[in-house]
Amino acid sequence: MTHHRIVGPGVEAVVSARAAALRLLRVDGRHLVEPTIEASAPPGMSGVILAPWPNRVEDARWWHDGREQHLDVTEPELGHANHGLLAETDFRLTRTRAGSVELAATVHEPPGYPFRLELRVRYRVVRGGVAVRVGVLNTGTKPAPVALGAHPYLRVGDAAPESLRLRVEADIAYRLDARHIPREPFAVAGSAWDLRRPRSVLEIPGHATFGRLRGRGSLRHTVRAPDGSGVELRADPAFRWTQVYLAADFPADDGSHLALAVEPMTAPPNALRSGTGLRLVGPGRSWRAGFGIRARHGWSRDR
Repeated sequence: MTHHRIVGPGVEAVVSARAAALRLLRVDGRHLVEPTIEASAPPGMSGVILAPWPNRVEDARWWHDGREQHLDVTEPELGHANHGLLAETDFRLTRTRAGSVELAATVHEPPGYPFRLELRVRYRVVRGGVAVRVGVLNTGTKPAPVALGAHPYLRVGDAAPESLRLRVEADIAYRLDARHIPREPFAVAGSAWDLRRPRSVLEIPGHATFGRLRGRGSLRHTVRAPDGSGVELRADPAFRWTQVYLAADFPADDGSHLALAVEPMTAPPNALRSGTGLRLVGPGRSWRAGFGIRARHGWSRDR
C-alpha cells in the first residue's frame, strides 16, 4: 500500500493512496488520530474520505429524475450502500510540496450513480495538525448530487480512550432505526445526546447522528483528556452534520482498544434518498469544503 508522508514543525502525517485516508497524525510525538499505517487497507474506514456521499444509502436504492438507481451493496449485513464510492479506490498522486500532498480519483458513472466526477483531496501541515480540502469537479453533462465526509478516529496521545470527554457542536440529533438509518430529528437539549458540553465517551450513544441548525461559522468538535490536553476537529459550515461512532475493539497499530470516530459530513445519512444537505454541482462546475484536526492544550472546564 502506498503511503505519503508530510511533515512540518512538530507535525508528522501519513496519508494512504487507498481512499486518500489519514493514517497517522502525530504532533510533538503525540497521536491525534488512531495510527493504522501497518494495515494494508484502512481498518474500520479509518481516516477515509467519503464521497460522493457519506454514510449509508438505505437498501442501496434511490431515485433520480423519476428513475430508480441501484447501487452496489457494500454493507451486506444491513443491505445498504455505505461510505460512498471511493473507500476501496487508490487515489493517484497529483502534487507534492513541502508540507502538503494532493491526491485525485475519478468517478465515472458507476452502477447506481450516473454521473462523472473528479475528486481532489489536499492535506497540508498547519500549526499543531493538518488542514484538509476536498474538491469536486463535475466532468459530466448533467448536474450531480454530491455530499462529502471523512471518517477519522480521534485520539489524545496515550490517554486511555475510556477517560476521554467529547464535545460536539450540534443542537439536533436523529433517531436511528435498527439498521442505522436516521428517522425523525429532535432537539438534543436535556437529553443524553446533548454534547454541547463535554461528556465522557462512556456516557454517549455509541452510534449517533448529529446536526447543527443554528450558527453560520465553523464547527468545532473537541476531545479532551483528563490532563486538559486534547484534539479539535474544526470544519467549514458546510459540514453541518456529524456522525459519532464508538468502535469497541479497534485494531490500531499499537493494539486493539476502544476508539472514537468523529465524522464531519455535509449531509446526513441517507441523503441520496432524502435530499437533505445534497449539493447539486452543475456540469463543468466545482465545489470545495474543508476541515482540520489540531492539538489543543489547556481548555477551560466548559470547553
